[in-house]
Amino acid sequence: MKSSNKLKIFNDPIYGFITIPNSLIFDLIQHKYFQRLRRISQMGLSYLVYPGAHHTRFHHALGSMHLMQKAINVLRFKEVSISEEEENGLLIAILLHDIGHGPFSHAMEHSIVNDVSHEEISLRFMEELNKEFNGSLTLAISIFKGEYPRRFMCQLISSQLDMDRADYLKRDSFYTGVAEGNINSERLITMLNVVDDQLVVEEKGIYSVEKFLVARRFMYWQVYLHKTGIVAEQLLTRILKRAKELVQQGIKLNCSEPLFYFLSSKVNTESFESGTLTIFAKLDDYDVVAAMKQWQYHEDFVLSNLCEMIINRDLLKIKMKNKPIKTSELIAHANTLMDDYSVSKAEADYFVFHGEITNVAYQNKKQHINVLLKSGRIKDIVKASDQLNLKALSKPFTKYYMCYPKKKM
Repeated sequence: MKSSNKLKIFNDPIYGFITIPNSLIFDLIQHKYFQRLRRISQMGLSYLVYPGAHHTRFHHALGSMHLMQKAINVLRFKEVSISEEEENGLLIAILLHDIGHGPFSHAMEHSIVNDVSHEEISLRFMEELNKEFNGSLTLAISIFKGEYPRRFMCQLISSQLDMDRADYLKRDSFYTGVAEGNINSERLITMLNVVDDQLVVEEKGIYSVEKFLVARRFMYWQVYLHKTGIVAEQLLTRILKRAKELVQQGIKLNCSEPLFYFLSSKVNTESFESGTLTIFAKLDDYDVVAAMKQWQYHEDFVLSNLCEMIINRDLLKIKMKNKPIKTSELIAHANTLMDDYSVSKAEADYFVFHGEITNVAYQNKKQHINVLLKSGRIKDIVKASDQLNLKALSKPFTKYYMCYPKKKM
């Protein structure tokens, strides 16, 4: 049933009213592929740490589009030429940049599909929509892939200071209540300019960029890499891996048809074709939550215990260290579990494991945030800033973790 283009604004808790600029973007927002993002959590299982973090990829996509509108207006005011077609391409590319995320955002990429990133799936969604909308997304796809010749446009979609980051830091800070992550995204955008087809920040915006990078570091340690959040995401990844393992052994698991398809099939980049995409479009957080609620009563020791841990928020214990975890510690915890519950080493590995996390707020070896000085020279933010700590923010810092069961499961 076709709906008319009546809705022209959204009321966003961060920016106020967000305007939908034209009927094409309205129709893309109305499309079932995009509406699915209402059922994909922006921050995975972070609500187990921060109870307010229940916002979705739908919120984030609209917010990113709103900031892109602001950026286009600012650059045009500074006499940067952006045609109406290019404006549409930028808005569509940022609107759809996360459309390929699976349930709980990242867990699926590491469990029931093999090395298929959400960026690849986003591109496939955009290509399908391009067929449906008679080639209207061709320019947006070129910008999204980083192939469009006007480099600064690609940087607005994906760079160290893109509209994606400008929204998610502010939005995630708001919904988690972590004030240290709050950035002045509108001030940052007002300071943008273009020189030699590269995105730059005017010198008077240096302090806003510094705040942005410091906020990013805080958000990673306090939110995205929070130890409880790490445990929860690892458990979810292991639940899906275990479920796939059992289904492929012929063991019956109750779950939705889309989820069963991915559990019973070997899906990789080559096999992820149009039919797979159609099934993927029916998969969201609700499928996984409903499955976990049933699987917590399954006879399989591993699956039932893992599900119960997330459903009841009774997670594994986690230890964080600045040095790699000793193998002897892992073996000791695994042996205890094997003795207490008569499980195999392979089963114990689902509950006793280790890993590492790295935080680098500014990846200056890959990309630069360039500052346009009043003299007309362009410098990297680290060299242009008088803040010594920015140099430290460009160095990766690694922590190591170990997860294992509490005394009684």
